[in-house]
Amino acid sequence: MYQKIVKRIIDFVVALLALLLLSPLIVFLIVALAIQNGGPAFFFQERPGYKEKPFYIIKFKSMNDKRDARGRLLPDMERMTRLGGLVRKLSLDELPQLINVLKGDMSLVGPRPLLFKYIPLYSPQQRRRHEVRPGITGWAQVNGRNAISWSKKFELDLYYVDHVDLALDLKILWMTVLKVLKREGVNQSETRPMEPFNGYN
Repeated sequence: MYQKIVKRIIDFVVALLALLLLSPLIVFLIVALAIQNGGPAFFFQERPGYKEKPFYIIKFKSMNDKRDARGRLLPDMERMTRLGGLVRKLSLDELPQLINVLKGDMSLVGPRPLLFKYIPLYSPQQRRRHEVRPGITGWAQVNGRNAISWSKKFELDLYYVDHVDLALDLKILWMTVLKVLKREGVNQSETRPMEPFNGYN
């Protein structure tokens, strides 16, 4: 009952209210990032969602598209703008995903949506992470994220899949707020980037 009906209602209402309350900040970031990036303020990427259905995740774009003399994109840290770095540090780059939540592509809480190229590398158990909608935050995100191995991340994701309920969702949301305020392990660290998943780690 909760997972199929109540959770979706809560997601929609909270995402709508959050978008309305944060609209001044969101509009400011759209304009400011577009100016600093010299282009779009949003980043779109196809990800697997519920039951591996594809959708486009929406994030604020923290880097410009500057290229070298051969037309290749410069390294990430050379393309990161000052505002983009601040937006990532404060986890504000995730705000547009509230639109994904409104559309039903995502939930407020669930396993983070990864890349399609990882799906063939999953074990049958790891692939179960797609039995629920992906989330803006999740059990793995509040329990270490980049400080833990991929296998541990998947273990935490599967724990969520098997134990999803209102109490756990509220706990994850509260822990996320605390980690954002403390700037602890919510966004990818500049000094500890997340290694690509190769099916063995």
